[in-house]
Amino acid sequence: MEFRNVCVIGAGTMGSGIAHVFAQYGHAVRLVDVKQELLDAGLRTIAGNLDRQVKKGTLTGEQKSGALARISAGTDLEAAAAASEIAVEAATEHAPTKKEIFRRLDAACPPGAILATNTSSISITEIAAATRRPPLVIGMHFMNPVPVMKLVEVIRGQATAEATCAAVKALCESLDKVPVEVSDYPGFIANRVLMPMINEAVYCVMEGVASPEAIDTVMKLGMNHPMGPLTLADFIGLDVCLAIMNVLHEGLGDPKYRPCPLLKRMVAAGQLGRKSGRGFFEYAGK
Repeated sequence: MEFRNVCVIGAGTMGSGIAHVFAQYGHAVRLVDVKQELLDAGLRTIAGNLDRQVKKGTLTGEQKSGALARISAGTDLEAAAAASEIAVEAATEHAPTKKEIFRRLDAACPPGAILATNTSSISITEIAAATRRPPLVIGMHFMNPVPVMKLVEVIRGQATAEATCAAVKALCESLDKVPVEVSDYPGFIANRVLMPMINEAVYCVMEGVASPEAIDTVMKLGMNHPMGPLTLADFIGLDVCLAIMNVLHEGLGDPKYRPCPLLKRMVAAGQLGRKSGRGFFEYAGK
């Protein structure tokens, strides 16, 4: 299966990164979001990241120009989807929003097009049920930052066809990514392992075991993690961490996945990490 034309829904951190990678590797990309200013910000991010690759010598100026030329942006989802062999949704981590997007994609995309979601925790089976093509619905969970990180979790829903999975894994490899096939359970692999660790680090702060700086230092120097769990939580967004913990708690029904009350309180206060300027640490310029 060839994927010459790709529709990416969502121009935020993940969507812009996914569009960047597809365009870099020769695909025509239609980037969609609800507002032009969001698209403009996403395009600026892509251009800035491509510039960094040029400075590092991993990309030529000509390759950068070619990648940017392959990206078009707009707010008309149906028009973008109609000309695409695959659509990759990277909208907010909110099940009703994703289901509505998939209903629209199902109606607009060509009959054989694959519908993929970049969800980090929401059931692929549940999202696929909003369409008339569950065999063609799959998870493509890229890691942040997308242009740098190699891993893509390829998640099969209950009805995902073998051919769909094989085509998406081959597509990931063509993007110089490493696809790992995962079954459709809450949190998949990455977040089922990562988020409880972050949640436990938040409990350590709440219970006064140590400061955020001390907790991160222990995990970096003692466990050889490149980034401490609380710095990582701020980078991901505490609201996203909370949303994933809620999915784990509700989906698996085990109290060990109960979100830490401090995490809930910080999100309620708008302390979301880097994007708000303050989380477990403070960030200048926000």
